[in-house]
Amino acid sequence: MSELMEMLIRRGFLWQSFEIYGGMAGFIDYGPLGNGLRRRLENLWREFFVINERAVEIDTPTVNVEEVFIASGHAESFTDVAIECKKCGKVFRADHYIKEKLNIEADCTIEAVKEIIEIYGLKCDCGGEFGEPFHFNLMFTTSIGPGKGKRGYLRPETAQGIFIAFKRLLDYFRGKLPFGVAQIGRAYRNEISPRQGVIRLREFNQAELEFFVHPAEKTHPQFKRYENEVVRLVDKFDNEHEITLREAVERGIIAHELLAYFIGKTKRFLIEAGVDEKRLRFRQHKDDEKAHYAADCWDAEALTSYGWIEIVGIADRTDYDLKRHMEHSGEDLRVFVQFKEPIKVKKLKIVPDLKKLGPVFRKKAKAIAEALERMDVKDANVEKVEVEVDGEKIEVSRDFFSIEEVEETIQGEKIIPHVIEPSFGLDRITYVILEHSFDKDVVDGEERKVLRLKRWMAPVQVAVLPLLSKEEFERVALEIVEMLRNAGIYTEYDDSGSIGRRYRRFDEIGTPFCVTIDHQTFEDRTVTIRDRDTTKQVRVKIDELVNVLKELLSSEKDITEFGEVFRG
Repeated sequence: MSELMEMLIRRGFLWQSFEIYGGMAGFIDYGPLGNGLRRRLENLWREFFVINERAVEIDTPTVNVEEVFIASGHAESFTDVAIECKKCGKVFRADHYIKEKLNIEADCTIEAVKEIIEIYGLKCDCGGEFGEPFHFNLMFTTSIGPGKGKRGYLRPETAQGIFIAFKRLLDYFRGKLPFGVAQIGRAYRNEISPRQGVIRLREFNQAELEFFVHPAEKTHPQFKRYENEVVRLVDKFDNEHEITLREAVERGIIAHELLAYFIGKTKRFLIEAGVDEKRLRFRQHKDDEKAHYAADCWDAEALTSYGWIEIVGIADRTDYDLKRHMEHSGEDLRVFVQFKEPIKVKKLKIVPDLKKLGPVFRKKAKAIAEALERMDVKDANVEKVEVEVDGEKIEVSRDFFSIEEVEETIQGEKIIPHVIEPSFGLDRITYVILEHSFDKDVVDGEERKVLRLKRWMAPVQVAVLPLLSKEEFERVALEIVEMLRNAGIYTEYDDSGSIGRRYRRFDEIGTPFCVTIDHQTFEDRTVTIRDRDTTKQVRVKIDELVNVLKELLSSEKDITEFGEVFRG
């Protein structure tokens, strides 16, 4: 890991933020290469989860008003248990500190942490004793506007902006389920003591899809694409399964088809991005581990030098979020779902007596009558009901209305959609891709460091190298650079040092192909293309170079299919 991190920092993938001021844990900068790789990851994600779904992408503010997170439950539930040293004042996340020092998996409750500290006499690294454990909310607070302003938070997930805009989005989709809404952007969590470099950040990048469905129809028309995909599952009882997704659903290991569909799609996406399938599994959250909004959740986990780390969470959020925002905002976030065939039902209906309501309630009588007519009533013998008119609650006795049984034709019903959410930590996935791609081998008797990135993920796709630092070689090389860039191929030029040293430089940053201008170029207008992984080279005509490289970059075809093997 240290060897990889040294290379990533040296070559411009990422480094510590605020370096000249001593840095700050939980923040990183993406350098030119790291930013390029992450952007390619984002675009691949869009292909899978926006373009190839009934989905759209939106962008909402990273600062949200307090009411949003009171409604969502984050204001009270989005907490970790912290412990503070009385002597040095350092604060630690309790379960992580206990795991590190005692190798005990502690429940994330104040009572459990307190008991462990007392039983084991756990102390701070400085020797000081810990005070009482306490809950620490992980959201960054801020003030919106001048003076005291309005209390706000930096969002801890991108999802809430989607839920708040649900009515607008429902109109966009013409009121028809299912549909998905995606968002890629920054999220913020004020981690107590972030460690492990890019694995636990205070500011990070997420890609989330909220897929809205009918509660009784948690299926997907494209499930057949993934039903025979064999996945490695670890269920909430720690049982391991190597099983197809179809069988996992039939056996009840995965709750329903829609969760299985997104597990399959996520697996394909991660492998396409460069995660090693042999170091990938899906683990179900235990009952005491699930987020406050989740009925079920599966994490895609990758094996790294840090151990197994979560890189994707696929959660069934049920109707939790929309129901909470309905309760707190007063807005109706239900969806009208039409029945295939109208149905007739018998129901009880309140019939107001306006002759009696008028003299007693005067100007409010009409509004009260309308409110009574809208009410659902279950008991024909009810003696009084309560209605709300202009914010005032009014009790109405049976003297002012009667109850009749009527038959109605029902065309449909209003339901609160359920939400399936695949949530991707782009920073963690980026790191996993880099670690899983990092390799060393021996070429020409020398050790070589190489990033075996998927060709379509490489931040630098092609390097153009003149064999010699002479004007005629450089001129042709720069012409080729311009041609490739105009064709949309991300290309770099390098004429510094020996050709072997330049190959090694681009191998190290994962560039799939190097194009070399040599003596033969001036004889027959050909160049060599060198493959990063095999170091094989083929000769290709300059006029065919763009088409050949585009086909190579979008596939895993062997380079020898495209030209005569170069043996110079």
